[in-house]
Amino acid sequence: MTLHPRPVRLFRNLNAKIAAIPMILTALCIFLGGTVWTIVYSFTGSKLLPRMKFVGLDQYERLWSTERWIVSIENLLIYGICSLVFSLVIGFLLAALLDQKIRFENTFRTILLYPFALSFIVTGLVWQWLLNPDFGVQNIIRKLGWESFSVDPLYDADIVIYGILIAGLWQGTGLIMCLMLAGLRGIDEDVWKAARVDGIPTWKTYLFIIIPMMRPVFITTLVIIASGIVRVYDLVVAQTSGGPGIASEVPAKYVYDYMFQGQNLGQGFAASTMMLLSVLIVLVPWAYLEFGSKKHG
Repeated sequence: MTLHPRPVRLFRNLNAKIAAIPMILTALCIFLGGTVWTIVYSFTGSKLLPRMKFVGLDQYERLWSTERWIVSIENLLIYGICSLVFSLVIGFLLAALLDQKIRFENTFRTILLYPFALSFIVTGLVWQWLLNPDFGVQNIIRKLGWESFSVDPLYDADIVIYGILIAGLWQGTGLIMCLMLAGLRGIDEDVWKAARVDGIPTWKTYLFIIIPMMRPVFITTLVIIASGIVRVYDLVVAQTSGGPGIASEVPAKYVYDYMFQGQNLGQGFAASTMMLLSVLIVLVPWAYLEFGSKKHG
């Protein structure tokens, strides 16, 4: 009997590996190369055009001494924490309700997911109109007789970021709901039957059994939400353009303004590098939880 040697690991799925070469080269040359280029030039005094005049950490010192950047980081933290918490809570609750096999489930799912189909610019303009005190929700309710009613977050520097948060939640919660619903539908029905037989309350079943079983879904959802938080830009531009004053500034807008309007590439590159660092802070724990724990498990 002739024994056929096992194929060398390197040549397994050779066609797929060859087909992936253009994508790998693109990622290395454009994405990785562009990232390294941005980091290198963040240590230069580039203005209108890139120039290799190293200034050390001057751009970063100037960045962290600028009030506008500090305000943008504070806004990002507030928006990010609130967006993470409320998106997950609201999305999971909506998914749990739809998972009860209610009537017209497809209709409700479509309605809740519809805002995600809109661009952030459209969403921002819609909520700019809704929150406008002259002809939005405040004006409508006052015309109905409640003269003292007031809701104008986009014109109050102390709470303007929460007005942007409302628009972001309205658009993104539908996607989170669908991800959570897919996770819930993947739970074996025997788990629910066993919980009912043991007399475990529904809320305890969700909290101590279902949610731990949905860990991969939650990790993926967290990464999606976090990536959207770091690059939030369109909503701010459409709703407030960073105002009133600099009260609703965010890092992405800071980078855009300095690179394309302020003609200060070095400062824009430094801010971009700090945004990249924030992305790595999200991706590294995710990669460890997703792959490292499996390897050690």
